Amino acid sequence: MVTKQFRGMAEEADLARADSLAREIFSDVANKWALLIIEFLGERTLRFSELRDEVEGISHKMLTQNLRMLERNGLVERTVHPTVPPRVEYTLTEPGRALRRTIDGMCGWTHTYLTHIEASRRRFDT
Repeated sequence: MVTKQFRGMAEEADLARADSLAREIFSDVANKWALLIIEFLGERTLRFSELRDEVEGISHKMLTQNLRMLERNGLVERTVHPTVPPRVEYTLTEPGRALRRTIDGMCGWTHTYLTHIEASRRRFDT
């Protein structure tokens, strides 16, 4: 996988630019599965199967892909314990916990405006 490199230039952090590193990162983490994984990991350390049970509806493949992406971006730490069978645990890193605070705000917003959005959808769909 080829990734853009940050060289300290302002345009690399510009979300408006299609070729910016910031947009690549934003694209990685701004998907429903990544947001839910970060939210459910929270302050805990979970094994793969525990996380899959927490995030209802996620397939094994999607959980694997998203955990790898989050680990690649430094948001999740993966620890493999040398046991038989191997025990693998996931936890948020400091940047992952910082992003979770933003996700918590989005969850709060969703709860606050759920009724409004539902009513708007009903009006729109009729």
